[in-house]
Amino acid sequence: MRKDLDYGLLHAMNAFVHVMDGGSFTAAAEHLGMSKAQVSRLVSLLENRLQTKLLHRSTRRISATGAGERYAEHCKAILDMVAQAEGEVGGGAHQSSGRLRVMSMTAFGNRYVTPLVSTYCAANPRVTLEYSSSQSPPDLLAEGIDVSIYLAQYLPDSALVAMKLGRMFSVLCAAPDYLKQRGTPQHPQDLARHTCLRLVTSSFSSCWQLDRGDEHVTLDPQGPLIGNIAEVLLDGALRGLGIALLPAYSVVDDLRSGRLAQVLPGWRSPEIAIFALLPSGRFVDAKTRAWIDLLKRELPPAIERDMAYFGDL
Repeated sequence: MRKDLDYGLLHAMNAFVHVMDGGSFTAAAEHLGMSKAQVSRLVSLLENRLQTKLLHRSTRRISATGAGERYAEHCKAILDMVAQAEGEVGGGAHQSSGRLRVMSMTAFGNRYVTPLVSTYCAANPRVTLEYSSSQSPPDLLAEGIDVSIYLAQYLPDSALVAMKLGRMFSVLCAAPDYLKQRGTPQHPQDLARHTCLRLVTSSFSSCWQLDRGDEHVTLDPQGPLIGNIAEVLLDGALRGLGIALLPAYSVVDDLRSGRLAQVLPGWRSPEIAIFALLPSGRFVDAKTRAWIDLLKRELPPAIERDMAYFGDL
């Protein structure tokens, strides 16, 4: 006997997976281009078909039942197999088309990633690329992001595929006028007598960790300015507000021009890695592969050109 949803089961499973990944009917509806009521009805039809409750619903939140968690894993595997089969047989594996959502951390993206967007769009005219920036750890599944560029010393265990694209570190810098007035530190401990500008994000701690060979120093700097994007601290440093510890890519041009001077040039922060993050277990279609290939081809040499300014610290 035919059950409910026999002709729309995959559609309902896809909606249920998006509810699970996004944490709400609203997030799933926005991602799928449906109404919240339509998504809710599809999940209810699934529950009726299975004669099993998949979600606990309340006015504030939803959460999966034990059966819902198990069913979601099976749904994801089935949907991935369908996507892969269609991609290999159809044009999805070979032709770039559709919508691609990409994300990057703000300052890094401004320097290295946004110049690649136009290159990608010109080479893939059938793709609509949506670019966004964020300083927070990406929630690719909830936000519907296909590829995110993220900087971190270590990545927590998660359902993400991580591809390392390069490495980066931070350096101390200040305006020459500031150093002329306040003096130039000769050792990291001297920074306690200086005004410090602090970058604080998920990748950069408010404490400063500085390394020089086998020497390691951790400081708790003080100053009038804290920000979560490098640009605001860079502007403060250029205006002579104090000494900033900033990612090398954000200050290299001003160091080359002399607008900034490097402070304690033998010292730098521990290295952080640059990752391209993708949802795990998802079929990688042509449009996503084209973006990843562009990143792998263009980003590492661009990063290394900037890092070459600092030599072998």
